[in-house]
Order: sequence, then structure tokens, then C-alpha cells
Amino acid sequence: MGAYILRRLMLVLPTLFGIMLINFALTQFVPGGPIEQIIARVQGEADATRNITGGADAGQSQGLDEGGYQGARGISPDLLAQLEVQMGFARVVCAEGFTGTPDLKNPACEKEKISATERFFTMMGNYLRFDFGTSFFKNKSVVDLVIEKMPVSISLGLWSTLLAYMISIPLGIRKAVKDGTAFDTWTSAAIIVAYAIPTLIFAVLLMVLFAGGSYWKLFPLRGLTSDDWESLSLVGKALDYLWHITLPTIAITLSSFVTLTLLTKNSFLDEINKQYVMTARAKGLTEGRVLYGHVFRNAMLIVIAGFPGLFLSVLFSGSLIIETVFSLDGLGLLGYQAAVERDYPLVFGTLYAFGLISLVIGIVSDITYTLVDPRIDFEKRAG
Repeated sequence: MGAYILRRLMLVLPTLFGIMLINFALTQFVPGGPIEQIIARVQGEADATRNITGGADAGQSQGLDEGGYQGARGISPDLLAQLEVQMGFARVVCAEGFTGTPDLKNPACEKEKISATERFFTMMGNYLRFDFGTSFFKNKSVVDLVIEKMPVSISLGLWSTLLAYMISIPLGIRKAVKDGTAFDTWTSAAIIVAYAIPTLIFAVLLMVLFAGGSYWKLFPLRGLTSDDWESLSLVGKALDYLWHITLPTIAITLSSFVTLTLLTKNSFLDEINKQYVMTARAKGLTEGRVLYGHVFRNAMLIVIAGFPGLFLSVLFSGSLIIETVFSLDGLGLLGYQAAVERDYPLVFGTLYAFGLISLVIGIVSDITYTLVDPRIDFEKRAG
């Protein structure tokens, strides 16, 4: 086991490097970038200003454009150069022998483009020191933004994982007891259909049925708390939070409980056929006593050991879609906004952090499996 853990740990950095390299390379082929986003915003503001002043005559409009207002003419080349330097796409180089502060306004200095390769390795060097930089558009460090949004995503992931266990364990036990019966057949068909429904479609369906007002307006349409949340009592705050989190939790749980249900069923079937269960039955113990007094304790070890892995998959795979659909201010919505705005420090910083966390939790999950069930030997499988 020690050799397996060592191999997994040694693969963490190469795996992270590969993840970051592929995603960084993809961004080089995607049209647009952070500077283009700024240009688009400035041009949008300029168009809005022209619409507001549209009643003025042509001479007045021309005078406005030729005067002090710069937005209508876009961004000047000097400002573009400063933005490229500020965002790390270029550097300021000065003539040999220059002793002052490098500044593009100085005739002795000029802009020099930084290659994508150099930018990538500089970024990875900073990330190895856990220096994730500052967001281009939010004026906050990436670490502060992640810490600020993390509680929302963690709470959503925990509630969804707990609900998945509350559904999967009783259902899996029942399927094991009724293995091969009509109940086992139709429940298997039902959970396969549930697993096949895309999370986005199910989330929108829940909103239309229970929050949009088209049918039943039982739950809020968006957000994690009401506008008057601060004025509520402690019990009122808790109820308001649960009221808002219900639909997002159900939407994520739909696709996460299927695997856990089948794992529970197979684990119980494996235990039910063992000799100690036959011995307990031969002693005259009731079926309930055999099932919950002997089988449950042993069968649930492997199921409980899968909690970290399930929580991680729910947190990372479901948060992006669900938080965006329900306007929950968590990591998923933050990542979506960063991708749309081409906020590269935020995109790559969160990607690196999540990749590292998922790899480490994957190792911890494997270790947990071997501790609760010594029959699992990853070294033999690797060999």
C-alpha cells in the first residue's frame, strides 16, 4: 500500500501540469480575451452615450467625439499597451543604460510581447508557491474570492450528498433484499432514467413546476436567502435558508444517488451470501435482526468510505450548472462568470486549486477504502 500511495503522490504534479497545460492551450485558440472584454465594455458604454445624445445635431455629436470624451473613440493605443503590461501579456523594456523607472510614457521604453510559453511557465511557478494572483475585473485576490464563495458551494455539496445517502441507503438495502423481484426491476429502470436526465434540464423543470409561478410557486426562484433575511430570528433564518436550498439540492441529488444506490445494493448482496449470515439465520434470528444487526454494520463500511469521493463529485460537477441556474453566489457561478469575462487568473487559479484538491481527496478516498475493506488491494490492480 505504501508503494501505491507513493506512486499516486508522485503523479499529482504531472497530472496537475497536464490539466493546466491543456486548458491553457485551449484558451489560446478561443476568440477574445480580457482586453477584448474591456474594449467591448467601453464600446458598449460609448454606444449607450450616443443613444442618449441622439437628439443632438450632427455638429454637436462631432464636437462631443472630438472633445474630452474618449469612450466614443474606443481605447487609445497607449492605454491598450498599459493594459497588456498590467495583465501580464507584455513587459516594459527600456534602452540599454536606462536608469529610471520603466514606463511606457518614456520615449526610451517600449512594450515587448510575452510569449504564451513564458506566460504559462511563469504562472505554474507562481502556483507552486500558491500565488494565484489577482482577478482582472473584481480587484480582489483569487484566494480571497475562492474563500468568500466557498461556503455556498460546500453547503450545497454537503446537503446534496447527505440527501443522496438518505435516499440511496434505504433504497439499496430494499433492492438487495428484493433482488430479482419486480420491485428490483422497476426501481433499477427508474434510477437509470433519473441518471440519464441532464442536470440542467431537471433544474429548469423544477423551477418551472415549483418556483416559476406557471404551476406552483412553492419555492423561491433564485438566491440563497430572502431580502429580509437579516431581520429574521435564528429559527427564521434557518427555515429561510432551507427553503431556498431545497430545489438546488434536489436537482443535484438526482444524478448523484444512482451510483451510491447500486453500491449499497451490491455491498449488501455480498454480505448476505456470507457464512456468518447463514449461521445467524440458523440460530433462529429474525430477518430484521440479521439484516440490521449483522449485515448492515459490515456492508455500510464500504458505502460510508465513499462519502469523500461523492461529495467531491457533487461539489465540482454540479455546482457550475446549479449555481448558475439558481443564481447562487458560489464557486460554480464565480467560475462561470470568470470564463465569460476571460478572467484568466480566476479561471486558472480555481482550476489549479480544484485539481489539487480532487487529486488529494482521490488518494484519501482510496486509502479509506483499503482501511475499511482489506480485500481491496490497489497495488495488485496496478501490477
